[in-house]
Amino acid sequence: MAGGSASTTYLELSQEDGAAHKFYEVAVDGLVVTVRYGRIGAAGQTQTTTFPTVDKARAAAAKKVGEKVRKGYAPAIAGQRAPRAVTRRQVASAPSTARAVAPVLWRFRTGSSAFGIHVDDDRCWVGNQAGDVYTLDHDGGVLARFSLPDGVKCLVADDFWIYAGCDDGRVYDLSSKLPFAAYDVAADVDIFWLDIHEGVLNVSDREGRLTVIDHEDEHQWSRRSSGEHAWMVRADDRAVYHGHQSGVSAYAPDGSGELWHTPTRGGVLFGWQEQDAVFAGTAHRVVQRLSKATGTVEATYACDSAVYSCATSPGGRFVFAGDASSSVYCFDRDGTRLWKLGTGGGSALSMQYREERLYLVTTDGSLVCVDASEAAITAAQQGTVPVARDVKLAAALPTYAPATAATSLASVSQAPAGAIVVECVQTTGRLRVHVVSEGYDHSWNVQFPRTIREPGARYVVDALHPAAGGFYRVRGDIRRLL
Repeated sequence: MAGGSASTTYLELSQEDGAAHKFYEVAVDGLVVTVRYGRIGAAGQTQTTTFPTVDKARAAAAKKVGEKVRKGYAPAIAGQRAPRAVTRRQVASAPSTARAVAPVLWRFRTGSSAFGIHVDDDRCWVGNQAGDVYTLDHDGGVLARFSLPDGVKCLVADDFWIYAGCDDGRVYDLSSKLPFAAYDVAADVDIFWLDIHEGVLNVSDREGRLTVIDHEDEHQWSRRSSGEHAWMVRADDRAVYHGHQSGVSAYAPDGSGELWHTPTRGGVLFGWQEQDAVFAGTAHRVVQRLSKATGTVEATYACDSAVYSCATSPGGRFVFAGDASSSVYCFDRDGTRLWKLGTGGGSALSMQYREERLYLVTTDGSLVCVDASEAAITAAQQGTVPVARDVKLAAALPTYAPATAATSLASVSQAPAGAIVVECVQTTGRLRVHVVSEGYDHSWNVQFPRTIREPGARYVVDALHPAAGGFYRVRGDIRRLL
């Protein structure tokens, strides 16, 4: 480092095989050490720590730099090395070969290829490659829009928390009006898919890796499976199920080892799970049902083209699939094909079934609601379908973007009745958030967005819910307490 009270050290790690392309910068200014890290070419994440003396600040900075140099980082000049492009999923979509078209009730066109979908009791969510996430009611009324910094790869739910995995390497919590970056996946991880279980994030990526991150956004463990392009990850209390080019691998939740590996008929392009089984849609025109306990293939569902997506009705009673030829299928549990219909648009990249409706997001950027009731399907097979309604955007649609600092939060002078106060404290060099209000375990951490943490600051949250790992999760809005 240079002499004087203020100095900055900038390092990069870029490997030719694509395994890493990231930077790490340490700046010291008096008592303050600021660390910035992320993908080369991106703004990255910033963490600031204040030390009691200048000497301790310099020592901490030197230690951080030394750790990175030992891992292969080298001094560099910011801006000289070009950013590495993230993977945009390139998919072909041929016209459907089905004789009839599915009974589409309504269709919402997002304007960009869409991968992310989630449907719950209140809303339908769709995320697209432009970074837009829209929420709609079940009749197709558009409720709100979230504007995220980069393309949305997938949307997943963990109880009533909704998360979007984006191409900027971050995972955003969309559970309140103001979205925030809940997890910052390692800068060399190109997110393909993710799942969250009890606040623990599981990420599958282009290199065939599985990365597990806890509720404090801290890396827990990672494994590289035998195949690349891992488009499937699902998790429960028993295991993490990782689908890739060579099949499906199951790992112990603590990363202690592989539980089983099952080759599939073709590389896995999508995954779904029920209580006792995982379903893998593959490039070789099948969906395969695998036992969670042993990995045994219990049933195969044959399609006529590569399977881009799959889903089931509750308990796996019916199995649905979307293929590369703009068709959608329904099978009985044992693998008997019940019907095949055209989507009336592009190929389904993700799907979800709810109360006799099948929701699809497609290559043409649409969220499609299909009437999957027996009567509607029978009528469609005979050539009678409803006139699909094209959903239009509201003239004054509420739009929400992530908070980038505590100063961008709404503020209140006192906590409203029933609200909960939390405080950001510095513990052993890390910023943690603990509950101040009575009736909670004050030793537990609160899962809280890093970008808005400030030492000593207090915040008001609508609700806190305990998670199995011994921490609290925020539900509702976050406001700064002045």
